[in-house]
Amino acid sequence: MEFVLIAIAILVVALIAGVGLLVGRGRRTTRLDEDAAGGTTLTRPRPPAPPREEPPPPSGATASGLGAPPAEPDAVTPEAPPEVELPPAEPDRGVVFETPPPSAGRLVRLRSRLARSQSSLGRGLLTVLARERLTEDDWEEIEETLLAADVGVAATTQIVDRLRTQSMVLATASGADLRRLLVRELTAVLGPDLDRSLGVDRREGRPGVVLVVGVNGAGKTTTVGKIARVLVGDGRSVVLGAADTFRAAAADQLETWGERVGVLTVRGREGADPASVAFEAVRTGVEAEVDTVVVDTAGRLHTKGGLMDELGKIKRVVEKQSPVTEVLLVLDATTGQNGVVQARVFTEAVTVTGVVLTKLDGTAKGGIVVSVQRELGIPVKLIGLGEGADDLAPFEPEAFAEGLVGGED
Repeated sequence: MEFVLIAIAILVVALIAGVGLLVGRGRRTTRLDEDAAGGTTLTRPRPPAPPREEPPPPSGATASGLGAPPAEPDAVTPEAPPEVELPPAEPDRGVVFETPPPSAGRLVRLRSRLARSQSSLGRGLLTVLARERLTEDDWEEIEETLLAADVGVAATTQIVDRLRTQSMVLATASGADLRRLLVRELTAVLGPDLDRSLGVDRREGRPGVVLVVGVNGAGKTTTVGKIARVLVGDGRSVVLGAADTFRAAAADQLETWGERVGVLTVRGREGADPASVAFEAVRTGVEAEVDTVVVDTAGRLHTKGGLMDELGKIKRVVEKQSPVTEVLLVLDATTGQNGVVQARVFTEAVTVTGVVLTKLDGTAKGGIVVSVQRELGIPVKLIGLGEGADDLAPFEPEAFAEGLVGGED
């Protein structure tokens, strides 16, 4: 009977171990066990330290003046373990990582996602400009269309003044001529000369570090996952830091994004110190010699000073490992001018180097790109044009203006 119970116990242990291996297969999240984490961060376990060699016993007198004690008669010298040849390691056959497309040309491919913005902005302007003779009421309609699209007062005035001048020259212009005119003027106010490159490359032997900030609900964590796909699609190695420890699902969500493309994720327990998680993520990236570390910070209300101060703390802690090379602010395009207010407050906490505009696919507020750039002097570097995994694209002013105006592919 005892042998039967022992056999059952061994079988249960084997089944539990097998299930654990299957569940863990393909997982790319670094963790520590409970005691080693100290209640703060789950990160990559350190390799075991080599066994320390014991010094040989002294041959003379000991510190107490006595000779070395005689060896115990019952002491047994253990035999050396037998050598075991292990088969070569093989990759898990069930793990298949997705291969995202490169970022080049994405905005051109996603231009049709601006359809709703076309109907209110581009096509509305074309309709007015195509009239045989433009009156003051027509010009007021153009102004109202631009303002309704959140282009902003200063940019609207510039566009209308230039359109007035050009329309006199093109008095008998065709629809195609008017379209080219409108694309040119919109491109001019979108800041074609601004530097929109992302600081994601290694510098002086350390990875580029990207902090992603923004308020709750702007799509920040999803954007971090999509940024990882953009970088992987461009051939870069990435580590993700799930420093949004205040929202229970944020780390799980980011972990899922990372696993899809084989990217390592460093995460912390719910409620852990975000700065410590960010620190561990960057340290992991430094040790693994990756190209880029992308850190998702906690979504916070821009009206709460204490939370904004925490962003400065995260940046200071992270830079003990590697300089922060990019700070991206995620804004929801549907919030309109309120997004500009948010951006101003964030720039007081950290030096924002670029803006990511999300939810531009289902909004008539495409002109917010102009407002953010003109009022803050910060370039829009990425835009989200859909809910798909690869619907985040580098911002290209001319391609964006073409999409707003519509009419041609």
